[in-house]
Amino acid sequence: MKKTMKPYEHFVANILRAAGTAQKDPGAVGGLVQDALRSAGLMPGAAAGAHAAADAKAPFVDLNDAPAWARKPAPAQENDAADAGAGAGSGFGKMPDFGKMPDFGNGQMPGFGAGKMADWAAQFQAFQAGGGTARAARDTSQEPGEFLQGSFSDAAGSRRYRLYVPAREASGPRPLVVMLHGCTQNPDDFAAGTTMNALAEEHGCLVLYPEQTNSANANACWNWFEASHQGREQGEPAILAGMTREVLRTHGGDPARVYVAGLSAGGAMAAILAAAYPELYAAVGVHSGLPVGSAHDLMSALNAMKGKRAAKKQGASKPLPAIVFHGDADSTVHASNGEAVLRQFTGNAALRETEERGQDGNGRSHTRTTLADGTGRAVAEYWVLHGAGHAWSGGSTAGSYASAEGPNASREMLRFFLAQAR
Repeated sequence: MKKTMKPYEHFVANILRAAGTAQKDPGAVGGLVQDALRSAGLMPGAAAGAHAAADAKAPFVDLNDAPAWARKPAPAQENDAADAGAGAGSGFGKMPDFGKMPDFGNGQMPGFGAGKMADWAAQFQAFQAGGGTARAARDTSQEPGEFLQGSFSDAAGSRRYRLYVPAREASGPRPLVVMLHGCTQNPDDFAAGTTMNALAEEHGCLVLYPEQTNSANANACWNWFEASHQGREQGEPAILAGMTREVLRTHGGDPARVYVAGLSAGGAMAAILAAAYPELYAAVGVHSGLPVGSAHDLMSALNAMKGKRAAKKQGASKPLPAIVFHGDADSTVHASNGEAVLRQFTGNAALRETEERGQDGNGRSHTRTTLADGTGRAVAEYWVLHGAGHAWSGGSTAGSYASAEGPNASREMLRFFLAQAR
């Protein structure tokens, strides 16, 4: 009986073929790698096999093209000609030297468990997309406060950040909202798309925007799918928690009112951070994200994004107030992940559920499920956005990956957050 290769086996075989070709014909590598990534659903385009249509809708880099202001200019024609022998013209630009890549010199693949393949695959998509690294212009009439730049370092590593400090005078310690951007985004872009700074000005909140580095993940994704970044006092959660504490200490934040939210990969990392540090964060907001422990490497991440999550379930060590938004037409991160996030943070608590359907002014309808405790206090909300895809709801097109159609996720998250305190 002929053995049928599994999809990941096809992917490995195709990548090995590209690696073997690199030394003999560098110009052919670009097409081979693109075919391998496309067939595995790791970059846009037609995927092979019976699942072609579904795979083409769910590339691993989980956000749409960057807005015009964030795109790099097209290379000059003479540069294309100079790069012709290195895969130029295929959308990759200059290709890396395969012989010098980790474990390729001896014909072996990078280890999935170490997450090398995830970064490596994302690197090729970064070559194609150009990455969104430009800084979005601020509307100072809406955001009159300071938008500071800073960095934080500890034993786990270092990251840059932006911090919004409202212009209005503080009457006491300020609430702090930590906002984690999605893949290919940066703090300025995320702030522009969510308009959280303008809302923070209204309510006197600090807003912290940590920035993922391209050296940690080639497409600036938080590494939510790697086991080394899913626990307390390790990896990115340790860096982000340490950064949060430092900003609280140095900018007059209120330790009892600290919240974390994120979009997509940032939403998945926000869930991890809240579960790992329930004594630090009073509530969590997850938009188009995934539950903690739903993946442990690239392949399980792809499955989780399609709604096929790992059997192992992890969650908050105790119930934590949570507000979750997810579009039911999200073809990038399956909508079932939204309810899975909600259930992780509510656990088996005896909560009363009420459901209401609403519609915002521009026609977008939604269903909101509110979960209340015995005192009637809302401790969780789940917003299903009908017909919505993979974008921040009620945001601004001044930033990427945001939909102007409501409801306004930033306003609703901030309302929910400010009703919670440790």
